[in-house]
Amino acid sequence: MLKEATFKGGVHPPEFKSATSDKAIKPLGVPSRVILHLQQHIGAPLKAVVSVDDQVAAGQVLAEPTGFVSVPLHSSISGKVVAVEPYPHPSGVSLPAIVVESDGEDKWAKTAKGAKKYSDLSADELRKIVQQAGIVGLGGAAFPTHVKLSPPPGKPIDTFILNGAECEPWLTTDYRQMLERSKDLITGVKIVMRILEAERALVAVERNKPEAIEVMDRLCRDELNFDVVPLKTKYPQGGEKQLIQAVAGRQVPSGGLPMDVGCVVHNVSTVLSIFDAVAKGRPLTEKVVTVAGDDLRKAGNYRVRVGMTVRELLEKVGGKLPDGLSKVIMGGPMMGLALPDLDVPVLKSTNGLVLMAGQVPVSRHRPCLRCGSCVDSCPIHLMPCELALLAENMRFDSCREYSVKDCIECGSCSYTCPSGRNLVQLIRFAKYTVMEQDRRKKA
Repeated sequence: MLKEATFKGGVHPPEFKSATSDKAIKPLGVPSRVILHLQQHIGAPLKAVVSVDDQVAAGQVLAEPTGFVSVPLHSSISGKVVAVEPYPHPSGVSLPAIVVESDGEDKWAKTAKGAKKYSDLSADELRKIVQQAGIVGLGGAAFPTHVKLSPPPGKPIDTFILNGAECEPWLTTDYRQMLERSKDLITGVKIVMRILEAERALVAVERNKPEAIEVMDRLCRDELNFDVVPLKTKYPQGGEKQLIQAVAGRQVPSGGLPMDVGCVVHNVSTVLSIFDAVAKGRPLTEKVVTVAGDDLRKAGNYRVRVGMTVRELLEKVGGKLPDGLSKVIMGGPMMGLALPDLDVPVLKSTNGLVLMAGQVPVSRHRPCLRCGSCVDSCPIHLMPCELALLAENMRFDSCREYSVKDCIECGSCSYTCPSGRNLVQLIRFAKYTVMEQDRRKKA
């Protein structure tokens, strides 16, 4: 029995994965239209290169990056551009978007086919393919993948970690892909290792996914320097810094990045997108999304075109929406976004939709008891209770001293707080205020 790896801190929320863990991935087909926001990832903004009434093909570039930390945006269907204007975003604000009406033909643009073996391509050629395919981190952060695959000369990478933890409740997209596309996944890991010139690969999977551990372990036995590391089932086991500490025994410094300790981490969906780009010449135009929640008849895992609206997605699933639907969360319940309405689109980073029925409980937000529960659960070893109090009193300089920018916004502190305080919201407010102050100072 392989020894479980873990980290100090974290919480154990109910998993709720059994509703979809045995459901094979099903394609949902071509949507009637897609809404493709230009802001799909962290980094430099995009510039639209199409206009209203243009005919476009699936896989065609609709918007180009304006800087290195950015990737192009591709159409996920063929049809006509009917709007280039601000449109409601899942975050609750209106942001620039390109709307394409489907022509029903699903014609694809001519793309470079993966005729060559990845081993015949240089690291720079592979990295360029990843960038041109529009790939970003698909675990939720949506950071341009080619940037993480471009460590500076003074920071060599010796270890690549495949993140198969998927620790958020309800979500099973990565789990199903580990079972259904295991060989493609291993090839994707080899592509990443070639780009990084990494010496070893660690495949990290939580213990509550025994079938995935078995499949990965069987395939990795034949690979040199590949090891499967079972993880203790705990949230947020899939956080980059927590994962590196658990499986590699390395501590990412405050304000630092995984590459500072010789590691790069990508999740299962990201690595499979890299495989698709290199081996098939396909850009990132679709996502596997878990649909789950209260009393949902067709809970499952679905392959969805980026830009499909949540409303059309749920209609295509064909399930009867729960009576008294009160909230739809994009992502998992710990770090996801409660959607403003159902007419917002699926993003590149969308990995789940959790539907909740009934009255949503409202926390009473009582005074801090100084019990230390939030401190014990914080995976970054911060003091959430102090940071929240400082944020309430607008003492942002003190928040900076307490390393507020290291917060990963996992919500463990709020989950354990017996007073029901909105700790993660207060800390997020302080974090982004400090980051904005630093940005202005630098400018």
